[in-house]
Amino acid sequence: LPPALTCSLLAPCRVPTVPVKNLTGSSPVNPALAGITGILMSAAGLPVCLTRPPKLVLHPPPVSKSEIQSIPGISHSCRKTTKKQAKKGKTPEEVLKKYLQKVRHPPDEDCTICMERLSAPSGYKGPQTAVKPDLVGKLVKCGHVFHLHCLVAMYNNGNKDGSLQCPTCKTIYGVKTGTQPPGKMEYHIIPHALPGHSDCKTIRIIYNIPPGVQGPEHPNPGKSFTARGFPRHCYLPDSEKGRKVLKLLLVAWDRRLIFAIGTSSTTGESDTVIWNEIHHKTEFGSNLTGHGYPDINYLDNVLAELAAQGITEESLAQEKD
Repeated sequence: LPPALTCSLLAPCRVPTVPVKNLTGSSPVNPALAGITGILMSAAGLPVCLTRPPKLVLHPPPVSKSEIQSIPGISHSCRKTTKKQAKKGKTPEEVLKKYLQKVRHPPDEDCTICMERLSAPSGYKGPQTAVKPDLVGKLVKCGHVFHLHCLVAMYNNGNKDGSLQCPTCKTIYGVKTGTQPPGKMEYHIIPHALPGHSDCKTIRIIYNIPPGVQGPEHPNPGKSFTARGFPRHCYLPDSEKGRKVLKLLLVAWDRRLIFAIGTSSTTGESDTVIWNEIHHKTEFGSNLTGHGYPDINYLDNVLAELAAQGITEESLAQEKD
């Protein structure tokens, strides 16, 4: 069947369609499969209507500089970040003391870090610390219990920024920061509506991180890292909830939590800049890949992801303080 075929003369217009990709592409495989499918359906007496799938809408229509607007209630239109040093001056034992209560009679269960019984000494075999391996502590907010020795080891293997995250329930103690490399975040309003948000304009975010050399907080200190796909354009509706998400993303940016250095899940490349568990919409429309609009759940989902990193409306007040 030729790709130009629309509908069978005997078939009504509202017939099932067979989406076919790359009908005009260089590969003959998909058109051939479409033809075979059409022949089989026709042989079975079924109406046939071949259609082209909708195209990916990666970017909005062109926008001139004069059409770009600043975002009311948010100062500036650009945020730069440099490498922030971890807080110094306190030992891991002093940091953890703020978040723990000692447990004199440990429960009859395993420490979920070393998997040894809490009534027995810690099974951690790494570098020794000043904490005795048989001491047990309970985190004050969530109540989960661990060997102190294991918690100190976990803290030393992390960012050592004065915060702690419960390995069982992910409750955050203190202010969590990440290891995002230096870069720039721009944000402004463009005069186009996102699919599913026809009642408002669009917030466009532009992230730009250059390649560089990994620091001591990264997987391979001293080794260079790549930064593929920058600048990266991301989109939010310019609604009340969309602006709330943007304000929280600015906090995440300042805390170096939006990107990290690691191994790309799409290309397998190591020592490269990757997203860090806060999903962004990098396509303006169509949402054929899940990275665009419309998506009625996206704003609520990203608010939950930000909260999992310790970034909530309370964080906005903390930043002002």
